[in-house]
Amino acid sequence: MLAVGSPFTSVRTSSSCNALLRELQQIWSDIGESEADKDRMLLELERECLEVYRRKVEEAANAKARLHQSVASKEAEVATLMASLGELNSPSQIEKRSKTLKEKLASVTPLVEELKTKKEERLKQFADIKAQIEKISVEISGYSNHVNDHIVINSLTLEETDLSLRKLNEYQTRLRTLQKEKSDRLHKVLELISEVHSLCGVLGLDFGQTVSDVHPSLERTSIEQATNISNSTLEGLEHTILTLKTERKTRIQKLKEILTSLYELWNLMDSSRDEKSKFSRITSIMCVSETEVTEPGLLSTETIEQASAEVERLTKLKAGRMKQLVLKRRSELEEICRMTHIEADPSTASEKSNALIDSGLVDPSELLANIEVQIVKVKEEATSRKDIMDRVDRWLSACEEENWLEEYNKDENRYNAGRGSHVNLKRAERARVTISKIPAIVDNLIHKTLAWEDEKKTMFLYDGARLVTILEDYKLSRQQREEEKRRHRDQKKLQDMLLTEKEAMYGSKPSPRKSNSFRKTDGYRANGNGSMTPTPRRNSVGGATPELLTPRSYSGRQNGYFKEMRRLSTAPLNFVAISKEDTMSYASIYGSEPGSPPQS
Repeated sequence: MLAVGSPFTSVRTSSSCNALLRELQQIWSDIGESEADKDRMLLELERECLEVYRRKVEEAANAKARLHQSVASKEAEVATLMASLGELNSPSQIEKRSKTLKEKLASVTPLVEELKTKKEERLKQFADIKAQIEKISVEISGYSNHVNDHIVINSLTLEETDLSLRKLNEYQTRLRTLQKEKSDRLHKVLELISEVHSLCGVLGLDFGQTVSDVHPSLERTSIEQATNISNSTLEGLEHTILTLKTERKTRIQKLKEILTSLYELWNLMDSSRDEKSKFSRITSIMCVSETEVTEPGLLSTETIEQASAEVERLTKLKAGRMKQLVLKRRSELEEICRMTHIEADPSTASEKSNALIDSGLVDPSELLANIEVQIVKVKEEATSRKDIMDRVDRWLSACEEENWLEEYNKDENRYNAGRGSHVNLKRAERARVTISKIPAIVDNLIHKTLAWEDEKKTMFLYDGARLVTILEDYKLSRQQREEEKRRHRDQKKLQDMLLTEKEAMYGSKPSPRKSNSFRKTDGYRANGNGSMTPTPRRNSVGGATPELLTPRSYSGRQNGYFKEMRRLSTAPLNFVAISKEDTMSYASIYGSEPGSPPQS
């Protein structure tokens, strides 16, 4: 139908109405209607036409209003959708004035559908992201109840007014943050589980049961499997690790105490290498830190029980052999003291130790430990005495050489040519050089000993006697011996003079000295040519030198020596009445002087 008001439609309508009007007037004329009736009917006809036009106009206006309302509604919906999606510019605003309502409606309707589709897609994106956020949040928070779909939709409906890309980016950022936190938590859980597994292996505990107590989902954990990563799980694993580490520390300390006892028992019992090798696996913990103990089963209750059982077994054996061990170590102590000339502590003497052990008054272990301490103390003291003891050895060697030289000088056949005589002559020369150094050796030794005593604030004892006293007595006895030798030479000269006078007066002659008056000493042995080969002794240095190894015997020998000298020196020198036996006794005591010729 052509649009109303167009020229063609107006002309056609006008000609049609004129033709009908003429036809109607002809009919009225034929009927014989009056002019008044004709005018009245024409007015009615006009009125009816206007009514039809008016009705059509109203219908058209209503249609226009509806179209306008539809367009406005669509545009409002577009604006709402654009605002919801965060898009600022509307495509319909540019062509709003240049299009009819139907064209506008036709152009807006697809846009609305497009925006609705876009909104649905955006809503779906939000829903997916929201669902992931909710899921990860639930995993992190540790709540087991799942969020229903309608709850998620309702929570998103409240936010449908803002489905912009900015809001979507915020959700995506939040999701990525939660995903990273989930990944970090997952790795943390796996690290903690790995540490729990290692600790359970070392302690010999059931790993599955241990982690199941924290959360059942942790028993068979892998990266692909869903793992509980809640705060409670992390806290539970950390608490479990702390408990296991505390248990590890306790067991290490306990095992170290057992191993300490085991080492002591091995040393006491002289255990074989095969017995020790059975526990070589656990002895390594004595020199490593707690974190380095990683071998599975090393701290298990079975291992600790085995070590404890071995300690109990050796303890029972030790009770039977402890007395033997005490006596053995005491013998070692006495041997060390004998070699170093230190007096052993009498509190642990063998007889006393036996009595204490038999009576049960002292624990053999304590007694053995006391002896061990004494051994260490003696060894330390021997180390500090070494320099002085070396000088004492030099002095004793010089005294032995002096004793040998005196015995050698008594040999009347020492100058006879014979086998080995030249060796003895050379040794005699060396001995004289050594003997000449004895006074300096003794003085230096006294000085060193006094310095040692000042430093240590204690006396230097040699076999129970003070070494300085022994040395001073030796110096005194050496001086007295030299004086006795000089007195003996003077008395001998006087004796020779009196014997000569007696021979002249009475014509009698004393019997010649026997060639066998020379006494063989323990320091010589026959060499086959009549001469004597010296054999130096260590513990007894002869009548001319004190015995230093036993100060009491040294003092006893000197006392007897001095008494004999007093007896001979205080007797009246009436050589006329001296019998032949007394002369021989006198000669047997002093012997012949090195420089005096044998009497005939």
